[in-house]
Amino acid sequence: MVDIAPTRIAIITGAAQGIGEAIALRLADDGIDVVVNDLPVKKDKLDWVAKAIQAKGRRSLAVLGDATVEADVVSLVEKAVEAFGGLNIMVANAGTIQRVPIVDTTIEDWDRVINVNLRSVMLAYKHAARQMIKQGRGGRIIGAASMAGKKGFAYFPSYCASKFAVRGLTQSVALELAEHNITVNSYAPGIIPTGLTERAEDEKNGGRCSTFLLAAGLPLNVPIGTTAMIAELVAYLVKPEAQFMTG
Repeated sequence: MVDIAPTRIAIITGAAQGIGEAIALRLADDGIDVVVNDLPVKKDKLDWVAKAIQAKGRRSLAVLGDATVEADVVSLVEKAVEAFGGLNIMVANAGTIQRVPIVDTTIEDWDRVINVNLRSVMLAYKHAARQMIKQGRGGRIIGAASMAGKKGFAYFPSYCASKFAVRGLTQSVALELAEHNITVNSYAPGIIPTGLTERAEDEKNGGRCSTFLLAAGLPLNVPIGTTAMIAELVAYLVKPEAQFMTG
């Protein structure tokens, strides 16, 4: 049985800007009510996203919290369920990136990237799954991977490791949750202009995202996508028609 509730409820972490913001607004276009989450320092941006969703005629709730802290993720799910009556979609989008050679990587560097990019995804998967299993009507769980989770790049060891791990986590959890009619997928963007890939030096280095491309050892003519492209993929993955795609 797939989830055919007339109004579906989604949670999106890291939703104050970039890909998370684009996903939140795109899902609202499909009639989905959206709970958006990000760090307290991004309150104003997060509130703007929630208001933009409401302007589309959907319900929205902005919940501040740290996606790497289990208590905050538990609270996030509880607030979504209390406000809107359930949970059908979880998009674990929160992420960060750091360019540090392995010989200079500190434990603090490593833990920060692994926690944001991997532990937050695990916690979102865990507590979304618990709620969806309790509801008994299936669901959609999606995590943020990256092209750097398919191919390693020099000077980004923690980022690549975290994104490779998201792929393994996703495949494992997809097998676990199949019996509950919950699909689990991840998206792996290429170069997308966001706060993680755009720099003040881009104009002098060759254009949008050029500083990041040079740091990653990529040519400047690499195709650059948009946040809307990723949001469109996620919009498909949460549709009932995507029930055949998992892992």
